[in-house]
Amino acid sequence: MLSYIGETMGNLMHQTAFLNLTWGNYLMIAVACLFLYLAIAKGYEPLLLVPIAFGMLLVNIYPDIIASPEETSNGIGGLLHYFYLMDEWSILPSLIFLGVGAMTDFGPLIANPVSFLLGAAAQFGIFGAYLLAILMGFNDKAAAAVSIIGGADGPTSIFLAGKLGQTGLMGPIAVAAYSYMALVPIIQPPVMKALTTKKERAIKMENLRPVSKLEKILFPIIVTIVVCMILPTTAPLVGMLMLGNLFRESGVVRQLQETASNALMYIVVILLGTSVGATTSAEAFLNISTIKIVILGLVAFVFGTAAGTLFGKLLCVLTKGKINPLIGSAGVSAVPMAARVSQKVGAEEDPTNFLLMHAMGPNVAGVIGTAVAAGVFMAIFGI
Repeated sequence: MLSYIGETMGNLMHQTAFLNLTWGNYLMIAVACLFLYLAIAKGYEPLLLVPIAFGMLLVNIYPDIIASPEETSNGIGGLLHYFYLMDEWSILPSLIFLGVGAMTDFGPLIANPVSFLLGAAAQFGIFGAYLLAILMGFNDKAAAAVSIIGGADGPTSIFLAGKLGQTGLMGPIAVAAYSYMALVPIIQPPVMKALTTKKERAIKMENLRPVSKLEKILFPIIVTIVVCMILPTTAPLVGMLMLGNLFRESGVVRQLQETASNALMYIVVILLGTSVGATTSAEAFLNISTIKIVILGLVAFVFGTAAGTLFGKLLCVLTKGKINPLIGSAGVSAVPMAARVSQKVGAEEDPTNFLLMHAMGPNVAGVIGTAVAAGVFMAIFGI
């Protein structure tokens, strides 16, 4: 009887995670707890960081939660493996864009078409990081997948990594992209302040012109036709973004707009966040390539912020002080966080300065721009 009890207790002990975890697993568990702290205590993009951090926590305690059927004894994959397949198949990133489109007002972009140029300028970080990634030893497709982090766009990063066959790097790329999206309020202001003067930051911009309902309805249709005709591979992202926006602006499918921007959006965020977090097992995440990806992502994001701000300074000069350069930094596609940062930095110089709506133009242009950049890479590689 005692031997049976001893054997049972021994088997139970060996089944616990304590005896099966490596130092790397404990390190990743600590990182997951740090992310949860930043999300809950500091409020850094909690809708993204909470599911990502919890997926990270789960996989480093129980690796089989993302195991494929081939890796298990019973031929049944782990729960998060099936969530992750929807990332690889580009389903979840595309649905995220549907929800973003349903929640976003493109009016500021339509009212000030110059915003397209600011959004395009901020994509410099992507192509700059692409060249740097090649110099750091990544192959061309891996470099493209990593560089898209510069757009601060998690769904597009996941989408492009899947399309270019870089699923092995998808976890670090996605975590880096979403982490930098959450850290926009910390990373961007020092760059913006270093490149602008107090006088420039205090510039007040004229109110945007009213945008008619017809313009708002035609915009997603025209953008879809133009962009997808030039770069058909962007259809899953740009098409879903514009479909969601058409739901919003048409006014005749309110139920679809509400579903896309609320229930569906939050379901997709849960599935995508936990599955992305679950790709960060210690074995997959703690290596030199991951460190390079994190560094390159930061460099790309800083370059993108700087390029948008500098182009804003150029427009400020050309318009004789009518454009505040700070709105150029919102050209990265972290919507609406980057626009809020532009507002915050501007208000620090003059509390009566309201830049938010002006910054939303480059911000939503950046979403389109990052998707276009992904399409350019796919066209280059013949995908």
